Amino acid sequence: MKKYTFTEKIDTRSGFGDALTELGKTNKNVVALCADLIGSLKMGDFKKQNPERFFQIGIAEANMMGIAAGMTIGGKIPFTGTFANFSTARVYDQIRQSIAYSDKNVKICASHSGLTLGEDGATHQTLEDIGMMKMLPGMVVINTCDYNQTKAATLAITDYVGPVYLRFGRPKVPNFTPENQKFEIGKAIQLTEGKDVTIIATGHLVWEALQAAEKLHEQGVEAEVINIHTIKPLDNEAILKSVVKTGCVVTCEEHSYLGGLGESVARVLSENTPFPQEFVATQDTFGESGTPEQLLEKYGLNDVAIVKAVQKVLTRK
Repeated sequence: MKKYTFTEKIDTRSGFGDALTELGKTNKNVVALCADLIGSLKMGDFKKQNPERFFQIGIAEANMMGIAAGMTIGGKIPFTGTFANFSTARVYDQIRQSIAYSDKNVKICASHSGLTLGEDGATHQTLEDIGMMKMLPGMVVINTCDYNQTKAATLAITDYVGPVYLRFGRPKVPNFTPENQKFEIGKAIQLTEGKDVTIIATGHLVWEALQAAEKLHEQGVEAEVINIHTIKPLDNEAILKSVVKTGCVVTCEEHSYLGGLGESVARVLSENTPFPQEFVATQDTFGESGTPEQLLEKYGLNDVAIVKAVQKVLTRK
């Protein structure tokens, strides 16, 4: 099987920040708004280079969403920046009414998503945001896996006209996708080829899925790993093509199994050609304080958990 290596470990939020800085130079309509988290969102360089196009809103996230929606009327392309929990749950009404329902060209950029926010604990971690955002009509939902993909996605959504939710994270993770890989909204990326099981992963769990595939290969199991970076619109064709071949699937996400990627995949299968599926995701629970590694292990969101899920789903074929 194809083996992946990484050049370095770097946080995905830096991919967003570097892309935003680049956009500041290439697109005069791009503006940035932040809710008192410039350093955390890596927006400092954009602010320094484009002070007239940066707006510090303070800890007033609902106001930030309303301002961003209004800016689009004048042709601006607003990028909002705060933690994923505050980008969604705290401001859901404003996003629904002023951005989604009004079909405004706002890019909602959310860092510190999932459990890997770490020591800040359950009040800041979010395991419900993908479900909340994918339910909104017209909202594109993207969850990137590494620095390069986050940077490419940030650049790509600038050219897309309409509301987008871009989800990325805090910890340093392996950077393994090609630097020049084109980011296509709604197009899955097949990373390995296999005949026994399909592993569909998103975000930080893509690398864990690749590590699981290597372990499975040593056990004689050939896993086909697919990176679903766009959860909505979902690449139904890629999912069905793979699962019809392998006969079973494991979905992997740093999110609740309720409302996340796994449920979207289950819907596609149920509407077309049902196959056995196992979910690697958090259960009906909040998170807690701990290091990212501790939390991923405790909540079953690592390569070991993926291998176990594959072993289980293979017995159901």
